[in-house]
Amino acid sequence: MTTITSPAALLDPSQCPLCGKQNLCAMEIARETGEKQPPCWCTTAHFDEALLARIPAEKRNLACICAACAAQKAD
Repeated sequence: MTTITSPAALLDPSQCPLCGKQNLCAMEIARETGEKQPPCWCTTAHFDEALLARIPAEKRNLACICAACAAQKAD
């Protein structure tokens, strides 16, 4: 029997969907550890629409962009 795994099941929500580095999202850290975290930097960050458009469709809305990628101007 063949098991088909969806791309979402393979995605690590603690990694940035653009660069693959740790996104350090406080909400994900809280989910993983069960320990309350201070508000995440991403809750007040502005994410450029062109930058968000660079996220592959299968990775959208599944993991946070890291601060380094969020600070970049979209190419």
